[in-house]
Amino acid sequence: MPFDFLKRKKDAPPEGQPVPDAAPEPTGIPFDGLTEDWHLLGRMLVAGRMSDALNRREPIAIADVTWAPIDGSGPMTPAPGLRSVDPYDLVLVLGGEGSLPEMTDEERTAHRVHKVAYDVALEVPPYRVVGTVHLYPGSEPERLLDRSTEMFLPVVGAVATMAGAVLGDGSVQVILVNRAYLRGVEQVDVSTGEPAQKMPGAPMGGTNWTDRTR
Repeated sequence: MPFDFLKRKKDAPPEGQPVPDAAPEPTGIPFDGLTEDWHLLGRMLVAGRMSDALNRREPIAIADVTWAPIDGSGPMTPAPGLRSVDPYDLVLVLGGEGSLPEMTDEERTAHRVHKVAYDVALEVPPYRVVGTVHLYPGSEPERLLDRSTEMFLPVVGAVATMAGAVLGDGSVQVILVNRAYLRGVEQVDVSTGEPAQKMPGAPMGGTNWTDRTR
């Protein structure tokens, strides 16, 4: 018999009062995560956007997880003992609409007006990500290698590959890239993944983005 069986629990309501309902557990957001060694599928038990949870840099509760070695040496198997994941361990997170941060109508307008789209290839060993990043004028893609307050960089319309093989099931809308693992950035033709070819001839005048941001 426990020694404290007659003691009222600290959080128990006074006698005669109903016990309040427990807060509902978040249903979670489906996630497809890649570490350096493992491929994880499951649900992140977070309320709100996945990118916000990841950028808080705190362990995240997960459920219904299956995993497999990233090299394909084994099939996806249940991992019931895996109850949380540290964002620092995730190299890439392949996601859908719920992965991106929520924006107001004003923020969407500002995003369209003030940010510039760059098609890039990101080297995130052992992975390569090709897609589009949106940066403020004057922020060249190479600056993505600098330190940032945001741990994960969203790349839209993205494709991730490993040793030339495409990762994911084709439904990916955005890939969140852990900048701590980023080792190279190159502007490319997003349709081919190859370096963008410069147009022949000299500039015809006018103001370009480089001029505008000096």
